[in-house]
Amino acid sequence: MRTERAVGATAIALVVSVVIQNVVLASGAPTYSDPMTQVLTFHSEHRGLVTLAVGLEALNVPLLLGFVTGLHGLVTRRGRSGLGGSRLAVAAAATASSAFVLYAVLWMGVVLSARDLTAPTDTLEVIWRMHAAAFGFALAALGATFAGAAWAASASGLTRGWQRALGLFGGGLMLVAGVASGAVAQGSSIIFVGVAGLAAWLVWLLVTGIRLVRVRAIGRSGHPVAVLSKA
Repeated sequence: MRTERAVGATAIALVVSVVIQNVVLASGAPTYSDPMTQVLTFHSEHRGLVTLAVGLEALNVPLLLGFVTGLHGLVTRRGRSGLGGSRLAVAAAATASSAFVLYAVLWMGVVLSARDLTAPTDTLEVIWRMHAAAFGFALAALGATFAGAAWAASASGLTRGWQRALGLFGGGLMLVAGVASGAVAQGSSIIFVGVAGLAAWLVWLLVTGIRLVRVRAIGRSGHPVAVLSKA
């Protein structure tokens, strides 16, 4: 399998994993603005679902790192255009991965704390609020990843211009949510700004992944050259 196709397949796999994770939690998962009684009830009654979602987060992290490092390799092979954005994406993805690990661990802490409770406690609320804040910080780092990757891919000719614009806009939305992590931890609806940026990230990943998977090779002076499909 060509490198381009491997990177594209990784991007698509990441999208699928994140979508499944959100579908699993679609059955009444509480938002950060919901009362703690609702948070406790959901995590007490859906321990298996949350455990599955946390497990998928463990899959998302290597997929994210694999994609950005693979993209960095493609950008490097095409010259120096976009190299700065690619380096930013790799560094930001490493930071985002750490934040998502913290987010997942704290989420599991909510499940374990809720197991034997009949009413919310201060400890449960603190863990839940820290979980929310970790999500905000993770979005900020993922926003930088998105912007850097979109810029690098476009500058290197791997994607179209509108995808770069989508990356800068969507990445900016996630950065806004990250800056407001304190408000997110208190249940502010500004989190939905970041979620909109996350949706843009998934769209960009899917389109980019399909584009890279459909790459074809031609020969030029005896050397194979990757050419992106115009479709």
